[in-house]
Amino acid sequence: MTDRKAELAANLAQVEERIASACAAAGREREEVTLVVVTKTYPASDVRILHELGVRQVAENRDQDAAPKAAACADLSLRWHFVGQLQTNKVRSVASYADFVQSVDRVKLVNALSAAAGRDGRELGCLIQVALDAESGERGERGGVAPDGVEELAAAVESAPGLRLAGLMTVAPLAGPFAGRQRAAFDRLMEISSRLRGNHPAANMVSAGMSADLEDAVAAGATHVRVGTAVLGVRPGLG
Repeated sequence: MTDRKAELAANLAQVEERIASACAAAGREREEVTLVVVTKTYPASDVRILHELGVRQVAENRDQDAAPKAAACADLSLRWHFVGQLQTNKVRSVASYADFVQSVDRVKLVNALSAAAGRDGRELGCLIQVALDAESGERGERGGVAPDGVEELAAAVESAPGLRLAGLMTVAPLAGPFAGRQRAAFDRLMEISSRLRGNHPAANMVSAGMSADLEDAVAAGATHVRVGTAVLGVRPGLG
């Protein structure tokens, strides 16, 4: 346990240094960027160590992993972000522990989340996942709604009981015009965010960037970066 804590502390310090340097280069205050540590495939014991090290925001992408982990860490002051593609049959479980769902990409999901949040008496922060590889009206291969579908979905979230429209999220696309062009992709997301905030001023979260491209996300103006590998190491089974 002690070795693992030292390892995570060292990794966190390196990531912190990267974020601070990226903020300085972009002329931004360090406080403008929130680190969300993606703990998927790692045990609840790692989440506890991260909490000891000051981490307060964690993310998961599979309910079958997240639900027991959230339950095991229920005594900690953590904010849980669900970042994976979400099937409606998992919504009731996710709504019981998640503070934010970052992967809202269709009206059917909005309705299901609203019903579940109401049942539990909770408010869920919702980020609309934007698929920058999607054609008009289509969904991307990694989930998300096409840019021209954002406003319709935002209106659905804003009018849904138990949900709060928090902002936008994207994953750097593997295909389409932004493939391999992370900075351009994140700049495009910021344009969409600016337009969204014209009608929904409180929707000011912009979640973008991961271990490999967090600097590009910070430079573009992201408010949240989702970092897994750089903090926790290569996923078990993927090394």
